[in-house]
Amino acid sequence: MLKKFWSFFRKWAPVFVLALGLMIIIIDTTLLNVALAYVIRDLQTDIQSIQWVITAYALTLAALTITGGRLGDLWGRKRMFIVGAAIFALGSFIASISKNVGTMIAGESIIEGIGAALMMPSTMSLLISTYRGRDRAIAMGVWGGTAAAAAAIGPILGGFLTTHFNWRWGFRINIFVAAILIIGSVIIKERRDEKEKSTLDIFGVILSSIGLLALVFGIIESSSYGWYKAKDIFSFFGHKLDLGGISIVTPALIIGLIIIILFVAWELRMDKRGMTPLVSMKLFRNNQFTSGVAVTALLALGQTGMIFALPIFFESVRGLDAFHTGLAFLPTSLTSLIVAPLSAAVLSRKVGPKRLIQAGLLFSTVGMIIIRSNLQIDASTHNFIFGMIIYGAGIGLSMSTLSNLTLSAVSVEEAGEASGVNNTFRQIGSSLGSAVVGAALLTALATNLNSGISSSQAIPNQLKPQITSAVTSQTSNVEFGGGAQISTKLPANVANEIITVSHKATTDANRLALIYAALFTGLGFLLTFFLPKKADMGHDEPSTSK
Repeated sequence: MLKKFWSFFRKWAPVFVLALGLMIIIIDTTLLNVALAYVIRDLQTDIQSIQWVITAYALTLAALTITGGRLGDLWGRKRMFIVGAAIFALGSFIASISKNVGTMIAGESIIEGIGAALMMPSTMSLLISTYRGRDRAIAMGVWGGTAAAAAAIGPILGGFLTTHFNWRWGFRINIFVAAILIIGSVIIKERRDEKEKSTLDIFGVILSSIGLLALVFGIIESSSYGWYKAKDIFSFFGHKLDLGGISIVTPALIIGLIIIILFVAWELRMDKRGMTPLVSMKLFRNNQFTSGVAVTALLALGQTGMIFALPIFFESVRGLDAFHTGLAFLPTSLTSLIVAPLSAAVLSRKVGPKRLIQAGLLFSTVGMIIIRSNLQIDASTHNFIFGMIIYGAGIGLSMSTLSNLTLSAVSVEEAGEASGVNNTFRQIGSSLGSAVVGAALLTALATNLNSGISSSQAIPNQLKPQITSAVTSQTSNVEFGGGAQISTKLPANVANEIITVSHKATTDANRLALIYAALFTGLGFLLTFFLPKKADMGHDEPSTSK
């Protein structure tokens, strides 16, 4: 009996160590969403600055995950996993003691992001190289279920720690988890392709990083500066840049696209000359892989957008604390955690991977539509349970199967590079999710506030310009239910009217944000029709795991 247990432990323990590594990476992408009001007050900043913290973390992952996968191929995937965990712990410590947004960006967004970029591709490529056949499907089911559940567990954990302790504890626990990962890595076998050339495409790293940064910068700043016509003159470290009435967003997006095109051209040139590119464009000749990463990006975009928007409604309109806001996501977390392994171990035997992924994307889209339909000023968390369950089932059905289908299209030798590309697309989706949906939410909120104040019968006309100016400059305070701080003492009925207008404006802005999230997820569903009907999922290969 003991021998069987030891054999079982040796075989499956690596899955849980790697899944735990993935979990803390993804949890950090959602941890702050329920603590936004607390962090804003503590650091004396605004919602857009914290949006940058959240987005920059995903952006660092997007820019460097391929590099992390390449380094794993060159120097050992287990080694990169351990190094990444140590760097992640360092970044978490810095974030936990931050006194301003700049330190927080350095700790969480950059240092943690670098650590996560080294860890994340290693988790997937080690699974692919360790398991085969049905074992791989089960391992990927656990991996996918962890990824799906972690996105929903993040708000719950972050909410509990923020409400009962402090938002900084959300980062401090990462230090202990990283120590567990380093110790637990003893049971993971090193995997490395000895034939791989020991080179790294530094110029490719620079081009891809700058290109992605320019694109995401443009999208985030659209709410402040406008898409084309400038709402304000762009200011950078006290220096103003007047583009003759054109918003800084337009050149940022154009420059970003040009640099990404240059990156692709550079990678093709490297490949043609027989050198080792950061990303081999040959991967994208594989329809199974290409369509898989595209769907992955859109799924992440919709998921991140929803998790960014909903906590704002729960805290600002319904007045929930961080913990109870996190609990509102519990139906999604539990459902996805149950459905993902069930999908991999049971449903995949009876239903093709393409159909499972399509069902998952459809469920996710429908779930968000149901959630949006219940988004009313007087709605309680109970009104969202059914929609959350449907959404969680969709994430559970699609995520693990999608990852397995995408990466089963490549050889084990390409696992590090392919998993890096796959996770890069996931993080591009995540960064765009908080950027696009966040920008839509903030823009709609400002418009709705101005419209609500202008049309209000309870606010005297002579006070409307002053109040409009105040709520425009105090978006964060308005967004989290505090109303705007007006220098003039207002009658009670006017102050209450401002809060009522703020609640309605926030609710309507969140409804619009969920439309965007649902549209992107629905677009992902349409792209699933490009997935192959019969994909090689590695089921017929014998397991080599021990």
